[in-house]
Amino acid sequence: MKSAVVLLPGLNRDRDMIAALTQISGRPPLTVWQTDTDIPDVDLIVIPGGFSYGDYLRCGAIAARMPVMRAVAEKAAAGVMVMGVCNGFQILLEAGLLPGALMRNASLKFVCRKVKLEIANADTVFTRRYALGQIIDCPVAHHDGNYFADAETLARLEGEGRIVFRYAEGTNPNGSINDIAGIVGGAGNVLGMMPHPENLIETAHGGTDGRALFEAALEVAA
Repeated sequence: MKSAVVLLPGLNRDRDMIAALTQISGRPPLTVWQTDTDIPDVDLIVIPGGFSYGDYLRCGAIAARMPVMRAVAEKAAAGVMVMGVCNGFQILLEAGLLPGALMRNASLKFVCRKVKLEIANADTVFTRRYALGQIIDCPVAHHDGNYFADAETLARLEGEGRIVFRYAEGTNPNGSINDIAGIVGGAGNVLGMMPHPENLIETAHGGTDGRALFEAALEVAA
């Protein structure tokens, strides 16, 4: 199984993501840079969190227009699994690989804490190791995680089962509509989520609830 992590100026969770993928798959992922126009043959591409280009325009807006994102879009269209976490989710939205937008948190404050997530769809390649309705812990760290979509888009996401994670038990940290914490694209191979599963995969993290997500994706790709 081969994976790749996209590197962009300002991202600060790339080492966490590389460590998670290495630990779970047993081999380090490839890394691809912002100016790369071709991504080697891999099974999973991950865009980690952080503050690409300092969030100076809109979160993820500049990164979404880098050459590497055209390569990511081509791989996604070919069926390769793509996952964007936090700023990576913002980048996928800005690149048009997922619908909707991520706005400033309703509190207007940066939020960094552990929240509860409900598995809203356990039939995706990313969530197949969880049970429908299962509640898991997952850390968040963001200032612009308030997911929004127009009524038509929201109805389509709900109707097609494309909402895979919801904030549960009153732990919504940002005001996200319908408590949405993560969604998948129409083909099911592109996942965007605000929480950081890579930071809860071993006991040293205080829990392992995020581990099953990576195990599921890597198992599919094996």
